[in-house]
Amino acid sequence: MSGSANDAAPATPVGRFADGLLAHDLPALPADRRSDTVRFIERRVAVLPSVTRFGVRLIGLVVDLAAKVIGRDRVRAVVLKLPLPLLSEYPRLVRSLGYAFVWETWPDTQFDGAVA
Repeated sequence: MSGSANDAAPATPVGRFADGLLAHDLPALPADRRSDTVRFIERRVAVLPSVTRFGVRLIGLVVDLAAKVIGRDRVRAVVLKLPLPLLSEYPRLVRSLGYAFVWETWPDTQFDGAVA
């Protein structure tokens, strides 16, 4: 699926983090597939139970603000390496939703995101 809607930057802090994380983890994933995956993650976060959704969005906002100050790559590296409670669960949530969507939607996807 390609088009102008897929080319737009993610609208939420969680979406922006997901986009960067997927680009890092699956560098060969085509942009339209990454965009579809990010939108899926944003939709799933939007329907989490209220307390969980609030926590995920709050962590996403803090990570997004830090990314604007010190850069997305640096923040992603810190979030992935620091074993802080809750913060370390954030990339796991994003990855699990993203990976499940990618390999359920396009089962022929290679380990780096490339189309088989």
